[in-house]
Amino acid sequence: MDINKVGVIGAGTMGRGISELLAAKGIDVFLMDKSPEKLNDGLRLLDASLNKQIERWALTHQEKKQITAKIIPISDVQMLLECDMIIEAVSEQLDVKKQLFCNLENSIRPDAILASNTATLSLTELAEAMEHKERVIGLHFLFPAGQVRLVEIVRGLKTSDLTFQITKQFVEQTLDKASIQVYESPGYVTTRIICTLINEALHTLSEGVAKATDIDEAIRIGYGFHYGPLEMADRFGLDSVLASMETLFHELGDIKYRPNVLLKKMVRARQLGLKTGKGFFHYNEGGDRI
Repeated sequence: MDINKVGVIGAGTMGRGISELLAAKGIDVFLMDKSPEKLNDGLRLLDASLNKQIERWALTHQEKKQITAKIIPISDVQMLLECDMIIEAVSEQLDVKKQLFCNLENSIRPDAILASNTATLSLTELAEAMEHKERVIGLHFLFPAGQVRLVEIVRGLKTSDLTFQITKQFVEQTLDKASIQVYESPGYVTTRIICTLINEALHTLSEGVAKATDIDEAIRIGYGFHYGPLEMADRFGLDSVLASMETLFHELGDIKYRPNVLLKKMVRARQLGLKTGKGFFHYNEGGDRI
């Protein structure tokens, strides 16, 4: 089955990045969120991101027009009937995602693939109340979705071989991404490892070993990372990092996944990183550190 139209649910950081990636590859994207305000905010931030790329000579005005023409904001779930695949990128809360999956099952085509961008949650549990569990799969894009070449394709207990093969072909041939197959486990490969790194950076900062800037410089320069672990957390969203760590700690029970108290304090203070402009560092609307 060729995938030419994809619905993306959630216009937050990951939803916008996935939408931009798909549109750049010529895929028609139907983007929706739970409210018109959130959808409009997402489109505004997407436009700002594209303009920033133009300023850096990473994109032309014509390419921006082609991308935005492919992203269609929708409010009616019935429009998803046109889609070959649906990718949800809503908040990392099991109840929210399960309810969304149940609502979507009767609003999409019987042969459409239902993919989740969850980083830690169980695909099997997300599909629990669905009749067609075989079409549920995990598509874990890493941030930033357009630049990182890896996608984790996660199989739930009931995911069919056909669903996996169609998804793998789509990722590798249409999106030109490398993929790895992951069997369901909390955090999969990338989230499980990167959360441990971020948490250790938080412990190092809390203990006064070094300043946030120096911790990030040490890892970025010393080990060739694009971002240091604290800026990485800012860009993921500190609330998303906390949710992932809490899930890992709950599921695996290992103390190394227990989130640092500083992370909890910052989330309570709504210092969430890039999405609020302030986390461990400060950011402008275009996503650059100030």
